[in-house]
Amino acid sequence: MIPLNRAQTALVACVFAGLLTMTARPTHGQSAKKKQSAFVPYTEPIAQTNVKIDLVPIPGGRFEMGSSDSEVDREDDEGPVRSVEIEPFWMSKTEITWDAYDVWGEKQDINRRKILRIKPTKLDEKADAVTRPTPPYTDMSFKMGKGKHPAICMTQHAARKYCDWLTEKTGHYYRLPTEAEWEYACRAGSKTRYHFGDDDAQLADYAWYTENSDDKYQQVGKKKPNKWGLHDMHGNVSEWVLDQYLSYDAKQTKNPLAVPKTLYPRVVRGGGWDDSADWLRSAKRIPSEEGWKDQDPQLPKSIWYHTDALSVGFRIVRPVRVPTEKERVEKWDKTAPEQKDPPQESDIE
Repeated sequence: MIPLNRAQTALVACVFAGLLTMTARPTHGQSAKKKQSAFVPYTEPIAQTNVKIDLVPIPGGRFEMGSSDSEVDREDDEGPVRSVEIEPFWMSKTEITWDAYDVWGEKQDINRRKILRIKPTKLDEKADAVTRPTPPYTDMSFKMGKGKHPAICMTQHAARKYCDWLTEKTGHYYRLPTEAEWEYACRAGSKTRYHFGDDDAQLADYAWYTENSDDKYQQVGKKKPNKWGLHDMHGNVSEWVLDQYLSYDAKQTKNPLAVPKTLYPRVVRGGGWDDSADWLRSAKRIPSEEGWKDQDPQLPKSIWYHTDALSVGFRIVRPVRVPTEKERVEKWDKTAPEQKDPPQESDIE
């Protein structure tokens, strides 16, 4: 064994202290099978870290997606209202935090294994093979706070890749929600503007937005949840879903998904800390745009970062019915190229 110097010894001690409680646990696969024999809330630990992701069960059912013509602040793209059937799934209780996101983005799990000389498991090896983002050119939290604050400024591609990594890391299939799943989970059986009713005056009890955010996002889970136990579905940060931003397809009535075929626009939902109350409504749809990369100095623009999307994050879902490989390739994991073709010499002056 190669001896460690004083600094390395101290670092190992700190990391070991944080990981000590994990050594007595059964392997993740063993514990997960025991914990999730029923459709109940559960906590997903991320190996080699103290990070955990809490998930709550969302029962399957049918709901009316969109907003009626009479809803205050309604926009044309929120209809026509259609009846949609959704299969059951688990959804993360809050938006994915920097604590959880940086394990992937900064390779924290790999680095800790190296420090402690822990041999990677088969799940680790599969997770390590998933592409991780290039280093950001600036602090992507823009000094609003990390830790238990929601991760922001990622592209849909980055959010998808995080789900791919988490799938391999845990052995459970995770992905972004569809637009229909997101609205269904947000509403939690409601048919009103917000999951708690129609009155804007109550919004501050459930959401961070322009009126109370102090011009920045806040730690997740501080506001009241909806009836299904989900926090921050309105406000704090908008959330990526899988869909291309298109008119609703009336023919898709069961687990609908608009598979992305172009880079822009795609959909985020829920509104953020810098949005007004009407943008936080359950039916509100927000299309992504190229302007979300205006500050990105790279050429071509990064596939990982939206440097101007300071109120865009995401949360994850885990479907109860695990899709087949064929279904994943043809629907759930399918997406268009994540980058425009680089400019040609003739386009550059």
